[in-house]
Amino acid sequence: MTSADTLAKLASSLLDGSIRVVDCAAPLGPDTPLLKLPPELAVDTPKIEIHPISKYNDTGPWWAWNWLKLGEHSGTHYDAPHHWVTGKDFPDGSVDTIDPQAFVAPANVIDCAAEAAADNDFLLTADAVKAWEAEHGEIKAGEWVLMRTDWDQFNTDEDKFLNADGEGMPHTPGPDQGCIEYLMEKQALGWGTQCIGTDAGMAATFPVPFPAHNLLHKNNRYGLASLVNLDKLPPKGAIFIANPLKIVEGTGSPVRALALVPA
Repeated sequence: MTSADTLAKLASSLLDGSIRVVDCAAPLGPDTPLLKLPPELAVDTPKIEIHPISKYNDTGPWWAWNWLKLGEHSGTHYDAPHHWVTGKDFPDGSVDTIDPQAFVAPANVIDCAAEAAADNDFLLTADAVKAWEAEHGEIKAGEWVLMRTDWDQFNTDEDKFLNADGEGMPHTPGPDQGCIEYLMEKQALGWGTQCIGTDAGMAATFPVPFPAHNLLHKNNRYGLASLVNLDKLPPKGAIFIANPLKIVEGTGSPVRALALVPA
């Protein structure tokens, strides 16, 4: 089968419904949960604002449109290498310079929902990833690895979504350092989660703080956060689409992440 045949088959399957498109992005608006940083580190991203320019009125009788105020890393979003100091020097490390070939790739979805429900601080390890591969197949170079925790069930309630304790420390599942190191050895395209960021909530306390951010971007790889509907994806076989806005020198961008899955 030629590449043209493959594309024709894909087009036909999309039209006849044998391939479904799954929306993996959360709604983006004033109620979208946003990351909270310790006040000594940085100013928090301001709440998302949507302001009308016109809506079929004197300022625009036939049209409606808005202007927005939002951070690059708001809602379901894409982390580019320039987001972290370890990736700051890559010439193709901002969202406007990344090769768009990287925006569409196969996805490996590792189901950790039961573990996350039992332990909000659950950490996915390299050994657990290897056990998953033994059951489902090898993670190949250039593929996404997505951690399913079903944490998206909380994303309409910021307090539950961030799950911070009385001292402000969040308690959300994520990868440990060894997990990300293993995925970088595998040359995975990137790592995605259903929580507010790509790291576990307590990652600031790890020996290498924030290993997902630190190591992904050190290797010129990408992150995805606040994904939804990963329970609708198979462990293997989905094609994942995550294309950020082409923001000049952007360190990241909200995305409408999509997955193509067999019906």
